[in-house]
Amino acid sequence: MRLATLLDVAEDPQVVPPSAGAALEDVVRRALTDLVGYVGVGRAGVALSEGGGRRLLFTSSDRTERERGAGLDWCHIDAYDDVPLTTVMRTGKPVAGALDDLDARYAAMLPGLRERQVVALAAVPLPGPSGASPLGGLLAYLSDVDSLPFVLAALRRRAQGLAAELQSARSRAVRDEALSSAAPSEAEAPDADTTSFEVPPDARAVGGARRQLRASLDEWGVDEDTTDTACLCLSELVTNAVIHAETPSEVTATLHGGVLTVAVRDDGRREGTTPRSDPDPLRVHGRGLDLVDALSVRWGTEPDRSGTTVWFVLEVGA
Repeated sequence: MRLATLLDVAEDPQVVPPSAGAALEDVVRRALTDLVGYVGVGRAGVALSEGGGRRLLFTSSDRTERERGAGLDWCHIDAYDDVPLTTVMRTGKPVAGALDDLDARYAAMLPGLRERQVVALAAVPLPGPSGASPLGGLLAYLSDVDSLPFVLAALRRRAQGLAAELQSARSRAVRDEALSSAAPSEAEAPDADTTSFEVPPDARAVGGARRQLRASLDEWGVDEDTTDTACLCLSELVTNAVIHAETPSEVTATLHGGVLTVAVRDDGRREGTTPRSDPDPLRVHGRGLDLVDALSVRWGTEPDRSGTTVWFVLEVGA
């Protein structure tokens, strides 16, 4: 996306709000109102991971001034753009400092920020469930550099609470039968390679899923090491879908710009089976997810109204 869009959060009617709808937007709106109440903060933003981690949905405190019945304005940030929020998402670590002290990779942002009397910024991750990649990030622009240590500490505390609120809002949306049907899926980039196939709810099907993925990655010219890693991670996700949902699952793999994203979506628990007692509905079962965490660039979960998608990202040739 254009840096100007990130700075101005321009109107973009093509961007669809987060899947949890009004409940999630209310959580985000309250968080933004809190953040701009901190001493020295002139403007704040919230970013949420979307599309298997390939992009972020971003909105800012500018939009909380609209009338309450209206939705927030959101724009997309590509996950590989060099801006503080994407660094936070990739590393899981804060980015903070006076503008003059920031990494040179952010140089293109600085003139626009200085025009707005910004002298420092702080960005922190929103922690994901069960060790997954961050759900998103919080961003604060400061007009007083002396406030930076306080604001950074306050952002970290607020991020913990906001992450829990966001997960709760998403869980309520999944359970709410009154919600409208799911929004149509977004089209992939026109130059992306993509494949999709269904896996039956049978542990013996895991090997077949690996073979189908390997065939596609070989056809796309993906290197052997990345292919082996992708197949290993896929085995764990498909196994989890078999154990957790006991329904067919859909595997989707997308290669675009040297980034491979693999997602496994289940259709929720089969009718007539008894759900396991679990206080965290977003938790993914299986110790092998430690392996996915270790081998992938990032991974996460995205519940919807009828199931859950678990995804991971690899950099091809990395």
